[in-house]
Amino acid sequence: QVQLVESGGGLVQAGGSLRLSCAASGRPFNNYYVGWFRQAPGKEREFVAAITGSGRTTSYTDSVKDRFTISRDNTKNTVYLQMNSLKPEDTAVYYCAARYLLAAGRSESDYNYWGQGTQVTVSS
Repeated sequence: QVQLVESGGGLVQAGGSLRLSCAASGRPFNNYYVGWFRQAPGKEREFVAAITGSGRTTSYTDSVKDRFTISRDNTKNTVYLQMNSLKPEDTAVYYCAARYLLAAGRSESDYNYWGQGTQVTVSS
């Protein structure tokens, strides 16, 4: 079992930056593949980025490539999402999710554990 808590959301102007954190408690975090998802009002939740347990491999959805960076510090049991050059269309609730031992894809159903989400609002 692992518990996930997101933080770092807030209100920012277009072009600004935020760093989200996903703090985990429970089993050693390096055993978990972690993803970030987001859900905008009236839309389905979508994949944003993911990282392997070691942190060596990452993946991103096309709309955030070159703007967002996912990373992790397993000594702190935390995964980060650095978001730069934010756009109004990035406004959403951001969730982190984890899967134990096995690699996960871009589908919500691949992940077993979810945080409660953190709101990101980008004003134009």
